[in-house]
Amino acid sequence: MKKNWEALVLKAMGGKDFRLTVLESEPVNEHYHRLLVDGGGLLEACGVHPTMWIRLWFDNDGRPHQRAYTLVDPDPATGRFHLEFALHDGCAARWATAARPGDTIDATVQGSGFTLPDPTPTHLFLAGDAASLPAVNSLLDSAADIPATVWLEYAHEGEKALTPRARAHHEVVWVPRRDGGRHLVETVTAAIPSDPDGAYYWVACEAASTRGIVKHIRKGLGVAKQRVDALGYWSAR
Repeated sequence: MKKNWEALVLKAMGGKDFRLTVLESEPVNEHYHRLLVDGGGLLEACGVHPTMWIRLWFDNDGRPHQRAYTLVDPDPATGRFHLEFALHDGCAARWATAARPGDTIDATVQGSGFTLPDPTPTHLFLAGDAASLPAVNSLLDSAADIPATVWLEYAHEGEKALTPRARAHHEVVWVPRRDGGRHLVETVTAAIPSDPDGAYYWVACEAASTRGIVKHIRKGLGVAKQRVDALGYWSAR
């Protein structure tokens, strides 16, 4: 596919390009679809870290279009990983559901990076939704021994069928999406009235909700920016 100006900018900023090959395709439920892909050397070249994400390039009526996706269960030994797609009208979902073993898609790695702070946090507070659940799960896997409180916003009951990888000392709270996401912000901020010593905060949901939660954490609780990681995963229109 012919790349656009975004691809040129990413390349100039050190982006690395790879071609992924579809190995398996399966529905998760009526709202999500999962692909197993060979990374084409991506994991060997870039390594693996929690919440790792890549940019996939789709053909959108003849124009290149890029979307970011979190790697699910990346396996450096085989170079393979899964990708999960929400099924709604769009070029990414159409491509994913039509993809068959042997199909390929271009990917760029640029901008993804995360490590848990040192010293190890005493507690994790994670706020996300179905879009960021793969990243939440990667954090729960990499910090399996750390107590965690997780809020996950859901837009429909089907999203609650997705599985958080919680341990016994991980509390998961499903929060229905209401009032344009304000319900999630109110739920999270009410549940964190003060900043526990040594806690770490990770927020990745709709952009406005992410800003609202982070504002409470940074300004309301006075948490240093080094103990907060946040990213708006999508924007409500």
